[in-house]
Amino acid sequence: MSEEHTCRHLFTLLKLAEMGAHRRTAKISTGYLAGKLNASQQTASRYLIELEKNGWIERAITPDGCLIKITDKGIKQLNQLYSTLKVLIDSAYPPSITLEGTVFTGLGEGAYYIARENYKKQFLEKLGFDPYPGTLNLRLVADYDLKTKNELEAYPGVEVEGFKDEDRTFGPVKCYPVILENKVKGALILALRSHYDQSVLEIIAPVPLRKKLSLKDGQKVKVEVLMLP
Repeated sequence: MSEEHTCRHLFTLLKLAEMGAHRRTAKISTGYLAGKLNASQQTASRYLIELEKNGWIERAITPDGCLIKITDKGIKQLNQLYSTLKVLIDSAYPPSITLEGTVFTGLGEGAYYIARENYKKQFLEKLGFDPYPGTLNLRLVADYDLKTKNELEAYPGVEVEGFKDEDRTFGPVKCYPVILENKVKGALILALRSHYDQSVLEIIAPVPLRKKLSLKDGQKVKVEVLMLP
């Protein structure tokens, strides 16, 4: 079942519940339901047929209208919707935020830092992947994206610890799981020591992102940043 189908089915189920069909068998005409859905009577009838096929409602047709009762399977769907909404509303942080940045060629130091064994080990352990050496660099331009990125830094992320080797000290890194262009998973890294200003996003992934997404300098990329549960 597609996401679009699921959404319209849940909305129809919600309207049926508003008319009491989750508590008892309710007599509901397709014309009346159509008004509640702001849809045609034919569309309302089709939705009821689909809900019945899903096993979310039981339905009997009478001369005066349909006798409809939401089944236990349908109630379960409503409870899942309720739980999801409750988590969203009660959460101190949004489940995700979306930023849009423009691809640019960086200073080329990402590969050096990502390849440090102490970082690689922690990325694999805490993010679940061994990053391709290097970062995808995106520059934020819009005021909305710049402001949202600043807000993001106050949200909890995956903490990668700093370390010291024979020659120098490497600082801690804060990471957030991301999905680029709704296709590729990776992580946004916020280094406490960075050669870039606050307008730049540095993204790591288990694959070469430029090649995977066919990106060139100047292209815009949408990044969905996922908050930790």
